[in-house]
Amino acid sequence: MAEAIASKIWVFVEQRQGRLAEVSLELIGKALALAEPLGWPVAAVLLGHQVEPLVERVLAAGPAEVLLIEDPLLADYCNQTYAKALAGVVVPARPEVFLLGATALGADLGPRLAARLRTGLSAHCLDLELTPQGELLAVVPGWGGNFLARISCPKTRPQMATVRPGLFPVPQAGPAKGRVIRLAAGLDPADLTYRIKAVEREEVRDSGLETAEVVVAGGWGIGGPEDWGCLEELAAALGGAVGATRPPVDEGWAKEHQLIGTSGRTVKPKLYIGVALSGHLHHLVGLKNPGLSVAINQDPQAPIFEQADLGLVGDFREIVPALIEAIKSY
Repeated sequence: MAEAIASKIWVFVEQRQGRLAEVSLELIGKALALAEPLGWPVAAVLLGHQVEPLVERVLAAGPAEVLLIEDPLLADYCNQTYAKALAGVVVPARPEVFLLGATALGADLGPRLAARLRTGLSAHCLDLELTPQGELLAVVPGWGGNFLARISCPKTRPQMATVRPGLFPVPQAGPAKGRVIRLAAGLDPADLTYRIKAVEREEVRDSGLETAEVVVAGGWGIGGPEDWGCLEELAAALGGAVGATRPPVDEGWAKEHQLIGTSGRTVKPKLYIGVALSGHLHHLVGLKNPGLSVAINQDPQAPIFEQADLGLVGDFREIVPALIEAIKSY
């Protein structure tokens, strides 16, 4: 490696066709907060082809170093090329911590890279802590989703974790003070077992959940697709978006992009209304600091009532239409 790399915490900067994934900037901000007490520099690792125009925005987030790896073989994401290129720079530099976003790309790349580096990986983390001794503690949902657990991998380096998007604020852009280090990808086409020949992109509908000020979420208690429409009507009356727990998505009443929780999206609404859902942790971890949370459930013992600011006990088939009528007449 031609130039010495000082950073102890590395953040993988995800980009697709030259567009940065916001979670990467969120992780840079979190990494800076973790590193400050120990005086550790933070590096952002940017891979791709002709992605240098992104460097300025990455530097503005505050890392001490941007490690830029460009190669035509990195133009389209491929876990084989990305993992090989990253391992080639991680092994000699020996960072203490390596973070990725828990996106579809990060969830695919993280385990493959960890296997190459023979280290552990904490997946889909909800928070991160760093001890004074430099041990990374990853906060994840516990068994069954009923509690949070702190896990670590103290014996191997780097300590790796993928972190859910939307948990941390994006650092405000400031004057770029870091340096850019250009590194070779070290890829040989002859060593690759497969190549991407073409990419066909499917248009994905944006649910609007992440930016919605009002979110109406439904659960298993809705019972079927015939009653799901009342949630959409309530959300429309409030100018909000409709979310779901895992069962409605699995049953086909709701779409995958509407899933809120551990394997779905994180929302930050001013008003959250949970309808006929139990309120288990796997869903609630996707709900971050709502302004006002309302629960509607016919079971007065439902766990959701413990988390709600306002609870309505009763049949949603009676309560939701009454709410819609009151909102429309307001």
